[in-house]
Amino acid sequence: MSHLRVHQPSRRAMLRTGSLMLTSFALATCSRNVRSALRAVNPSLRGQNLSPTPACGDEPTPSQTAGPFYLLHSPQRTSLIEPGLAGTPIILSGQVLSTRCEPIADVLLDFWHTDPQGEYDTSGYTFRGRQFTDAKGYYRLETILPGLYPGRTRHIHVRVQAPNQPAFTTQLYFPEEPLNQDDFLFQPELLVALEANGDRPQALFNFVVTG
Repeated sequence: MSHLRVHQPSRRAMLRTGSLMLTSFALATCSRNVRSALRAVNPSLRGQNLSPTPACGDEPTPSQTAGPFYLLHSPQRTSLIEPGLAGTPIILSGQVLSTRCEPIADVLLDFWHTDPQGEYDTSGYTFRGRQFTDAKGYYRLETILPGLYPGRTRHIHVRVQAPNQPAFTTQLYFPEEPLNQDDFLFQPELLVALEANGDRPQALFNFVVTG
Protein backbone atom coordinates (compact mmCIF):
# COMPACT_ATOMS: atom_id res chain seq x y z
CA MET A 1 0.00 0.00 0.00
CA SER A 2 1.22 3.54 -0.68
CA HIS A 3 1.77 6.18 1.97
CA LEU A 4 -0.82 8.86 2.46
CA ARG A 5 0.46 12.04 0.81
CA VAL A 6 -0.40 15.46 2.13
CA HIS A 7 0.47 18.93 0.91
CA GLN A 8 2.56 19.89 3.89
CA PRO A 9 5.98 18.96 5.26
CA SER A 10 6.08 15.44 6.76
CA ARG A 11 6.81 14.94 10.40
CA ARG A 12 10.15 13.33 9.53
CA ALA A 13 11.21 16.36 7.49
CA MET A 14 10.36 18.71 10.33
CA LEU A 15 12.28 16.54 12.77
CA ARG A 16 15.37 16.60 10.57
CA THR A 17 15.47 20.39 10.69
CA GLY A 18 14.42 20.85 14.29
CA SER A 19 15.39 17.70 16.16
CA LEU A 20 17.08 19.50 19.01
CA MET A 21 14.08 21.78 19.60
CA LEU A 22 11.66 18.86 19.38
CA THR A 23 13.67 16.77 21.81
CA SER A 24 13.74 19.58 24.38
CA PHE A 25 9.99 20.11 24.04
CA ALA A 26 9.28 16.39 24.35
CA LEU A 27 11.36 16.05 27.49
CA ALA A 28 9.75 19.11 29.09
CA THR A 29 6.22 17.79 28.51
CA CYS A 30 6.87 14.07 28.96
CA SER A 31 5.99 13.81 32.64
CA ARG A 32 2.68 15.62 32.06
CA ASN A 33 1.52 13.60 29.06
CA VAL A 34 2.86 10.09 29.50
CA ARG A 35 0.78 9.20 32.57
CA SER A 36 -2.49 9.42 30.64
CA ALA A 37 -1.08 7.41 27.76
CA LEU A 38 0.20 4.71 30.09
CA ARG A 39 -3.23 4.33 31.69
CA ALA A 40 -4.64 3.52 28.26
CA VAL A 41 -2.07 0.73 27.85
CA ASN A 42 -1.80 -0.70 31.35
CA PRO A 43 -5.18 -1.69 32.86
CA SER A 44 -3.88 -1.18 36.40
CA LEU A 45 -3.35 2.52 35.62
CA ARG A 46 -6.71 3.18 33.97
CA GLY A 47 -8.98 5.91 35.25
CA GLN A 48 -11.00 8.86 34.07
CA ASN A 49 -9.98 11.53 31.55
CA LEU A 50 -7.88 9.18 29.44
CA SER A 51 -6.05 10.64 26.49
CA PRO A 52 -7.53 9.99 23.01
CA THR A 53 -6.16 7.46 20.54
CA PRO A 54 -2.39 8.04 20.33
CA ALA A 55 -1.29 10.08 17.33
CA CYS A 56 0.29 7.80 14.74
CA GLY A 57 1.81 10.41 12.44
CA ASP A 58 2.03 10.57 8.68
CA GLU A 59 4.96 8.19 8.21
CA PRO A 60 5.93 4.76 9.54
CA THR A 61 8.39 4.25 12.38
CA PRO A 62 11.93 4.70 11.01
CA SER A 63 13.90 1.52 10.41
CA GLN A 64 17.44 1.11 11.71
CA THR A 65 20.18 -1.46 11.44
CA ALA A 66 19.69 -4.74 13.27
CA GLY A 67 23.35 -4.81 14.20
CA PRO A 68 25.43 -8.00 14.36
CA PHE A 69 23.67 -9.66 17.30
CA TYR A 70 20.20 -10.59 16.06
CA LEU A 71 19.34 -14.28 16.59
CA LEU A 72 16.56 -16.27 14.97
CA HIS A 73 14.09 -18.38 16.97
CA SER A 74 13.97 -16.30 20.14
CA PRO A 75 11.46 -17.67 22.70
CA GLN A 76 7.91 -16.37 22.71
CA ARG A 77 7.44 -14.55 26.03
CA THR A 78 6.36 -11.21 27.47
CA SER A 79 8.99 -11.06 30.21
CA LEU A 80 12.75 -11.15 29.69
CA ILE A 81 13.46 -11.04 33.42
CA GLU A 82 14.96 -14.26 34.77
CA PRO A 83 15.83 -15.29 38.36
CA GLY A 84 19.29 -14.26 39.46
CA LEU A 85 19.80 -11.62 36.75
CA ALA A 86 20.66 -8.10 37.90
CA GLY A 87 19.34 -4.86 36.44
CA THR A 88 16.70 -2.16 36.90
CA PRO A 89 13.29 -3.61 35.90
CA ILE A 90 11.25 -1.62 33.39
CA ILE A 91 7.96 -2.12 31.57
CA LEU A 92 7.85 -1.21 27.87
CA SER A 93 4.36 -1.04 26.40
CA GLY A 94 2.33 0.55 23.64
CA GLN A 95 0.46 -0.17 20.41
CA VAL A 96 1.19 -0.99 16.80
CA LEU A 97 -0.82 1.30 14.51
CA SER A 98 -1.21 1.74 10.78
CA THR A 99 -0.51 5.07 9.07
CA ARG A 100 -4.31 5.49 9.13
CA CYS A 101 -4.18 5.25 12.96
CA GLU A 102 -5.82 1.81 13.03
CA PRO A 103 -4.58 -0.71 15.62
CA ILE A 104 -3.04 -3.85 14.14
CA ALA A 105 -3.41 -7.27 15.77
CA ASP A 106 -0.97 -10.20 15.56
CA VAL A 107 2.10 -8.08 14.82
CA LEU A 108 5.29 -9.95 15.62
CA LEU A 109 7.63 -7.94 17.87
CA ASP A 110 11.06 -9.46 18.50
CA PHE A 111 13.08 -7.65 21.21
CA TRP A 112 16.74 -7.95 22.17
CA HIS A 113 19.20 -5.82 24.15
CA THR A 114 22.32 -5.91 26.29
CA ASP A 115 22.68 -7.05 29.89
CA PRO A 116 23.53 -4.47 32.62
CA GLN A 117 27.23 -4.71 31.66
CA GLY A 118 26.50 -3.78 28.05
CA GLU A 119 27.02 -7.27 26.60
CA TYR A 120 24.77 -9.29 24.28
CA ASP A 121 24.11 -12.97 24.84
CA THR A 122 25.16 -14.53 21.52
CA SER A 123 25.02 -18.17 22.62
CA GLY A 124 21.56 -18.13 24.19
CA TYR A 125 18.45 -16.01 24.58
CA THR A 126 19.07 -13.89 27.67
CA PHE A 127 17.26 -10.55 27.21
CA ARG A 128 15.74 -11.80 23.97
CA GLY A 129 12.11 -12.63 23.26
CA ARG A 130 9.23 -12.24 20.85
CA GLN A 131 5.51 -11.66 21.25
CA PHE A 132 2.41 -10.77 19.24
CA THR A 133 0.14 -7.76 19.66
CA ASP A 134 -3.35 -8.43 20.98
CA ALA A 135 -6.67 -7.78 19.21
CA LYS A 136 -6.31 -4.02 19.82
CA GLY A 137 -2.68 -3.81 18.76
CA TYR A 138 -1.23 -3.63 22.28
CA TYR A 139 2.02 -5.15 23.51
CA ARG A 140 3.67 -5.23 26.92
CA LEU A 141 7.24 -6.29 27.74
CA GLU A 142 8.86 -6.72 31.14
CA THR A 143 12.63 -6.40 30.97
CA ILE A 144 15.50 -4.37 32.43
CA LEU A 145 17.14 -1.09 31.50
CA PRO A 146 19.85 -2.10 28.99
CA GLY A 147 23.51 -1.51 29.73
CA LEU A 148 25.73 0.65 27.53
CA TYR A 149 27.29 -1.15 24.59
CA PRO A 150 30.69 0.43 23.75
CA GLY A 151 30.30 3.35 21.35
CA ARG A 152 26.49 3.45 21.62
CA THR A 153 23.86 5.13 23.73
CA ARG A 154 21.32 3.04 25.66
CA HIS A 155 18.90 1.28 23.28
CA ILE A 156 16.62 -1.69 22.62
CA HIS A 157 16.45 -3.49 19.26
CA VAL A 158 13.03 -4.45 17.88
CA ARG A 159 12.12 -6.42 14.77
CA VAL A 160 8.56 -5.62 13.67
CA GLN A 161 6.47 -7.67 11.25
CA ALA A 162 2.78 -6.99 10.64
CA PRO A 163 0.67 -9.76 9.05
CA ASN A 164 1.37 -10.09 5.31
CA GLN A 165 3.94 -7.28 5.45
CA PRO A 166 7.76 -7.36 5.23
CA ALA A 167 9.63 -7.12 8.52
CA PHE A 168 11.74 -4.12 9.52
CA THR A 169 14.08 -3.52 12.41
CA THR A 170 14.36 -0.40 14.52
CA GLN A 171 15.88 0.72 17.83
CA LEU A 172 14.29 2.46 20.79
CA TYR A 173 16.12 5.12 22.82
CA PHE A 174 15.73 6.67 26.26
CA PRO A 175 15.32 10.39 27.04
CA GLU A 176 17.99 12.42 28.81
CA GLU A 177 20.75 9.92 28.07
CA PRO A 178 24.09 11.79 27.89
CA LEU A 179 25.26 9.79 24.86
CA ASN A 180 22.15 10.31 22.70
CA GLN A 181 23.46 13.27 20.71
CA ASP A 182 26.84 11.59 20.13
CA ASP A 183 25.33 8.33 18.87
CA PHE A 184 25.49 8.15 15.06
CA LEU A 185 22.24 6.16 14.89
CA PHE A 186 20.14 8.10 17.41
CA GLN A 187 16.86 9.58 16.12
CA PRO A 188 14.51 11.60 18.37
CA GLU A 189 11.51 9.96 16.63
CA LEU A 190 12.54 6.73 18.38
CA LEU A 191 12.58 8.06 21.95
CA VAL A 192 10.35 6.23 24.39
CA ALA A 193 8.24 8.26 26.81
CA LEU A 194 9.73 7.37 30.18
CA GLU A 195 8.23 7.89 33.61
CA ALA A 196 9.74 6.91 36.94
CA ASN A 197 7.39 4.73 38.96
CA GLY A 198 9.19 3.70 42.13
CA ASP A 199 11.91 1.20 41.24
CA ARG A 200 10.12 0.12 38.03
CA PRO A 201 10.18 2.81 35.29
CA GLN A 202 7.37 2.77 32.73
CA ALA A 203 8.25 3.31 29.06
CA LEU A 204 5.75 3.90 26.23
CA PHE A 205 6.27 3.63 22.49
CA ASN A 206 3.78 3.22 19.63
CA PHE A 207 5.04 1.63 16.43
CA VAL A 208 3.56 2.81 13.12
CA VAL A 209 3.62 0.54 10.08
CA THR A 210 2.59 1.09 6.46
CA GLY A 211 -1.10 0.59 5.95
